[in-house]
Amino acid sequence: MPQIWPSKSSISSADKSEQGYGCSPASQQNKLRITEVFVSLQGESSRVGLPTVFVRLTGCPLRCQYCDTAYAFSGGRLQAIDELIEQVRSYGVRQVCVTGGEPLAQRGCVDLLRSLCDAGLEVSLETSGALDIRPVDARVKRVVDIKTPGSGECEKNRMGNLDALCATDELKFVICNRQDYDWAVMLLNQHKLSKRCPVLFSPSFAQVSETELADWIIADRLPVRFQTQLHKRLWGDVAGH
Repeated sequence: MPQIWPSKSSISSADKSEQGYGCSPASQQNKLRITEVFVSLQGESSRVGLPTVFVRLTGCPLRCQYCDTAYAFSGGRLQAIDELIEQVRSYGVRQVCVTGGEPLAQRGCVDLLRSLCDAGLEVSLETSGALDIRPVDARVKRVVDIKTPGSGECEKNRMGNLDALCATDELKFVICNRQDYDWAVMLLNQHKLSKRCPVLFSPSFAQVSETELADWIIADRLPVRFQTQLHKRLWGDVAGH
């Protein structure tokens, strides 16, 4: 059985340096490296279908085999948080999703989330679950992945995040195969996850069919929500959606 939770951080020193874990110049402390900002429909979570502004931060210490945002691993542009807030507000959409990459890999992400909330916006965070979610403002809806063995990054899961969950958060499993499904069900039962917050099961695009995963969930009467990636059904695997 693959290790479910690491006993200590498995992020390398190189990753920490790249993503901003170390000391940064004072001139950059209120700036974030941004890959893109755009408006689309939320394709996942309980907010699926809502017009949403997406703020995609650059960089990620994980390399999941099914990742569809590898273009956000590097590059991007530095942008001040105040400028970002004004840009987001200019779209006239109240729902905002901060995503990546792994947004929490940049130290300033917590400040950005707080500032978005202070601006009166409805804010969600999509995070890999490999980094500590406790510093995130309580007003933010945290959508936290649990990486399955099929992701190739199962050992990066952070156990402490389970204890930090509240009823407004959501847990997401991306299922790559039947082994992933059985592993996720084991974890669901072992930690009584559905009593902590809503749990989402999503098929890995082109690896498990939507019907197959739906049939498994129905057969086991699981207390989880099936979800698919609405944005891919509408626009395909295209950046900016």
